[in-house]
Amino acid sequence: MATAIEFNHVSKLYRLGLVSTGTFREDIKRWWTTQVRHKEDPFLTIGETNDRGTKGESQFVWALRDIDFKVEQGDVVGIIGKNGAGKSTLLKLLSKITAPTTGDIRARGRIASLLEVGTGFHPEMTGRENIYLNGAILGMTKEEISRKLDEIIDFSGCERYIDTPVKRYSSGMRVRLGFAVAAHLDPDILVVDEVLAVGDAEFQKKAIGKMQDVSTSQGRTVLFVSHNMASVRALCKNGVLLENGIVRQTGTADEIIDLYLKTSADSELRDHLSTTEIQRNKNTLRELEYTEVRILNDVRNVSTEEPLIFNLKFHRNNRSINNCQIGIIIRDEFDNHVGSYYSQQLALPSDTNDFEAKVVLKNHQLAMGIYRINFNLSLMDFVAKCKNYDIVIDAIQFEIKYLDKCHHIPFAHWPFSGRTSYQDAEIEIYPLKS
Repeated sequence: MATAIEFNHVSKLYRLGLVSTGTFREDIKRWWTTQVRHKEDPFLTIGETNDRGTKGESQFVWALRDIDFKVEQGDVVGIIGKNGAGKSTLLKLLSKITAPTTGDIRARGRIASLLEVGTGFHPEMTGRENIYLNGAILGMTKEEISRKLDEIIDFSGCERYIDTPVKRYSSGMRVRLGFAVAAHLDPDILVVDEVLAVGDAEFQKKAIGKMQDVSTSQGRTVLFVSHNMASVRALCKNGVLLENGIVRQTGTADEIIDLYLKTSADSELRDHLSTTEIQRNKNTLRELEYTEVRILNDVRNVSTEEPLIFNLKFHRNNRSINNCQIGIIIRDEFDNHVGSYYSQQLALPSDTNDFEAKVVLKNHQLAMGIYRINFNLSLMDFVAKCKNYDIVIDAIQFEIKYLDKCHHIPFAHWPFSGRTSYQDAEIEIYPLKS
């Protein structure tokens, strides 16, 4: 199969702060050398690795460094990595929004780019007028746009507002319209950068379906940047993992996603949070509040056959509260809700305001993967009204690495959910003496 895109040792150097050589004469020399003679910048300085988490000594950073890979025609490639890894810079180089510092990019065919929400839209013009404007910017003729106009409007789902100025559109509506135009350009290469995150679930499903159709039935090439690993896994055949401006690995989408999640999780797995580290839902009463949450399992090596054991400490700010319920909410690595456990009402000893609870969840039936836990302190009163005293967000993160011999469930599943007790859960509350 023919090669659609080829990155040949591409690098991009940025200078932090004010961009100048320091003198007008040297600025002219730089312009003449790079823009007229098309040679390397004579004032190029060796830069540092683009690690946004560390303080560097140089004013120069490599946003991309020695990028070298190929994309075959008709392939759908997911570009993934942490914020600041160089994903958007890579697509901007491909779209010729900016030029590489070194190396070259060879792309065969017409490129349609959707990098920013509503790029090229004029706020005072209607949606219909902006379809023509945006289509012209992307290289479509007026006749081509007119022929596809009804199809574009129908795909966007903005028919009712199509003759309304775009300044009155929501960000999601602008994304719908912009993507609809780009998707109907019939490009040889479609470049999409995270814009689908703004759209609703229905539109994301439609857009992913369109990109799949463009690649499979029409043989188009798609480069897709997203932090939504479920979308990347569903859409892409292959993947590229960027890390601090360099290509860490290329391979199938499943291999790259698994590597990315593993490397991200290894640095984020945590077994406890103390008072100063806890992140809370602000819409809570705080009459009871957590002071420390901890999992007693080894967060990197949890087995499906071992119970999950939690040690929770909390403080009572309102002496009139004499009972509560403890809630445990688990979400998977894709932020999908797996299940919730809420205990029955638990009596609080009256001789102290500080408590420690031990919670044991047996037979949890979680499949292999990475999970995050929220903890809740609440109470259901007699009129079925919930009082949320405290909600701790993403307190614990752990990985199920091993399956027992009898475990054949291919996906995460909790048999218990809702506000009911679970027969395989044990919970005890002890007073903490000062």
